[in-house]
Amino acid sequence: MADVHSAATRSKNMRAIRTQDTAIELRVAALLEQRGFIFHAQDKTLPGKPDFVVPEHQAILLVHGCFWHHHHCYLFKTPATRTQFWLDKIDGNVTRDARDRQALREQGWKVLVVWECALRGKFRLDDQAIGDRLEEWLFTIDGAAEIDYQGIHLLKPANPA
Repeated sequence: MADVHSAATRSKNMRAIRTQDTAIELRVAALLEQRGFIFHAQDKTLPGKPDFVVPEHQAILLVHGCFWHHHHCYLFKTPATRTQFWLDKIDGNVTRDARDRQALREQGWKVLVVWECALRGKFRLDDQAIGDRLEEWLFTIDGAAEIDYQGIHLLKPANPA
């Protein structure tokens, strides 16, 4: 299937995709603020430039788009055009994400991935549910976890290569 846009239009559209302060990141920031957590965003000194750092809890929150980070949910759709290019790019993102999470864990941070499907779409969680999961993780779970449209899940430690 051919792309419905010209190369110039597609390029313009792709340049317009934000890498920070996205709608889903702003929603997580608002939820953290409402719950009284002190955090800072986009810490360039840490591996992967995490979206949110909550120093009091030695915690990192990563807000991932389901397409760009290949979440296995209903929001991820394999591209119909230039399929191999996009799958290679997304696989590179997934590899980098795992490497960055491991480096953060080795530095003593606990890491939470908040997936886009928890924040938008037909199965999204409401603000109360997401806020409760964030608090639960920050106060009681000492390890890596993720929040998606199904709730919170602990992640197994990565196997050393």
